[in-house]
Amino acid sequence: MSALRDALRDLSEDVFFDLLESEEAYLLVLDVPGASADSLDLSIEEGRISIEARREKDLADDYDYVEENRSLFLDLEVPLPDDAAESESEAVVERGVLELTLPKRSGVDETTIDVVDGDV
Repeated sequence: MSALRDALRDLSEDVFFDLLESEEAYLLVLDVPGASADSLDLSIEEGRISIEARREKDLADDYDYVEENRSLFLDLEVPLPDDAAESESEAVVERGVLELTLPKRSGVDETTIDVVDGDV
C-alpha cells in the first residue's frame, strides 16, 4: 500500500482525498465536485487505478464564457495496492464524493512446495 500512499501524496494540492484501511479493504475517498456517475470514468488495469472526472456544468442559453477557470477535469492514475482484489472493487459517487472500495484478497496466496530428499 505504500506505493498508493506515496502516489496520493504527490498529487496536486487541488486534489482532496482520504485513504483508509481496514483488515478487509482499502477505501479511497476523493472529492469530485460537480461529477456524477455519468461523468466519471474509473478503471483498474495492469496494477493502476485510473480516474477521470468531468464537472457537469449547465450554461444558460443567454451566456457565453468570458473566462472559465473552474476545472473541468480530474485525471489521475495511482498504483493499485499489491494485496487488493481488483475484480471485487466497488465505487459510489454521491454529492461530489467518490468512494472507491478495494477489498483485500482473502488469505495469503501461498503455495507449499514439497521438498524431496535427492539422496534417496
